[in-house]
Amino acid sequence: MSYDRDTSRREWWKRQKQLPKFTPNNHRRKAGHDYRARCIYMITLVTKDRKPVLGTLRNSDNIHTKPWVELSPLGKTVLQNWRKIPTFRKEMKMIQAIIMPDHMHGILFVTEPMPCHLGNVINGFKKACNDASREIIGDVLWQTGYHDRILRGENQLSNMLRYIIDNPLRKWVKSHHPEFFTVHRDIIIAGRKMSMAGNTFLLQYPLKEAVRCSQKMSDKEIEKETIKYLTMAEQGIVTISPCISNGEKKVMRAIFNAGFPHIVVMANGFSPNWKPGGAQFDACARGQLLLISPWEYQAHPPTITRAQCLELNDIAQLVAGHINS
Repeated sequence: MSYDRDTSRREWWKRQKQLPKFTPNNHRRKAGHDYRARCIYMITLVTKDRKPVLGTLRNSDNIHTKPWVELSPLGKTVLQNWRKIPTFRKEMKMIQAIIMPDHMHGILFVTEPMPCHLGNVINGFKKACNDASREIIGDVLWQTGYHDRILRGENQLSNMLRYIIDNPLRKWVKSHHPEFFTVHRDIIIAGRKMSMAGNTFLLQYPLKEAVRCSQKMSDKEIEKETIKYLTMAEQGIVTISPCISNGEKKVMRAIFNAGFPHIVVMANGFSPNWKPGGAQFDACARGQLLLISPWEYQAHPPTITRAQCLELNDIAQLVAGHINS
């Protein structure tokens, strides 16, 4: 995908980092960032009181069709107004927009420096939507303010595109399988207190095997272990590991990619607002994954010690032999 026909993506990112930084005091959001400069943003807007007035989540019986949002008349108006932004600001390009029942995500590309702050553009868009909303539902549409995320790295854009495009799928799965996305804290597992999230039924599964690979294993030995554990998984055995050594990581990654159920013992716990993302979300949605942790979450966890590594491996062994939680 090309965002500037006159230059490569790599050259574009390099030039962007060299732009002068300036932020007007009356529009300051991220300190030191110039919200008039060339940049890519993800914008998030939320409806007033989180009312689901923009559309309805739908799903098809066709397994090849992902859930989607059927836009309401107001939702269609919002999308039309979003697409009109480049007609008012020639420096802007629409990359993507996803409208959910109670919020929207949009990715904007400022292709060249603008004479106004990004906030002026977003406020103009919000005003147009609020004017239409007063006529359609008799009230303003948007909650005060908006959230912006600056997409700087080359991978950030593709990751964010994937995130917002999968929003309807995540919403549908969460509403139909909330138990797979709930963190259960202070649960006694294998005789000790832990937190867990994912398919908790995997704990009751009678056939479980801990994956343990020495750091000294050669690539050939790791390949042999991978085949061994994949064969176990094919036979219905649930594998468990803290994924510490290179061999354990490769074995569990192969099991993950093959779609077999497995349990991961995490060194860091679950944050207060934890939620799975990307491939981990898909695994939780399929009931393929259970995450457990014996320790509390730390925003900046220290380097794990050898004693802690041994403790996590011991927990994996205990859980493998533990049938009733």
